[in-house]
Amino acid sequence: MMKLHVAAAASLLLALAATAGAVTFTTTNEASNTTGGQRFDQAVGLAYANQVLYNASTFIWSTFNQTSLADRKPVDAITLVVADVPGVAFTSDDNITLGAQYVGDYSGDVKTEVSGVLFHETTHVWQWNGQGQANPGLIEGIADYVRLKAGYPARGWVQPGQGDRWDDGYAVTARFLDYLDSLKPGFVALLNAKMKYGYTDDFFAQILGKSVQELWQKYKAKYA
Repeated sequence: MMKLHVAAAASLLLALAATAGAVTFTTTNEASNTTGGQRFDQAVGLAYANQVLYNASTFIWSTFNQTSLADRKPVDAITLVVADVPGVAFTSDDNITLGAQYVGDYSGDVKTEVSGVLFHETTHVWQWNGQGQANPGLIEGIADYVRLKAGYPARGWVQPGQGDRWDDGYAVTARFLDYLDSLKPGFVALLNAKMKYGYTDDFFAQILGKSVQELWQKYKAKYA
């Protein structure tokens, strides 16, 4: 069931809450008095954003092969807030903030772009981070890998084979992970599972039999 709550006019705050299974998703627009906030309401909307949070979560569970609650992080609720802040978006624990300024300034299909951003940020909620030991570039790369596999690559992303380092992060690392997943289907799920308790670059060799640097060189050679 979905419930729409309209707060005091002075705050121009809109919220939508929905429950799906054991996880509750709540979307709030705290920037409805700004150009970006108004564009979010018109082009995206609370109900659609909430549906994306749900769709992203179920897609991530499937991608990470987390078929049971015991496999996943113990998350009961995910909150999305549209706020008048700079930048695209950021996630802290189970809370996602989407920048209204970015929404307002984006040139193109903003609904599709917001969908991709939310798939990326929702991945941060659910992915394991190696108890804080994992390379930040890998963390961002896995989030963009999920966005890529969901069909929401961002405009202007690098092409396969581009990038200077495997852990450059974002699209560079996402493309590399996609290549590794083609060598061993389910690689990203296996890597994420190992990152539940810690992290070492040796995870790549444990899964694929070659060091991450060897794999990166083979990847670069494939697209040379």
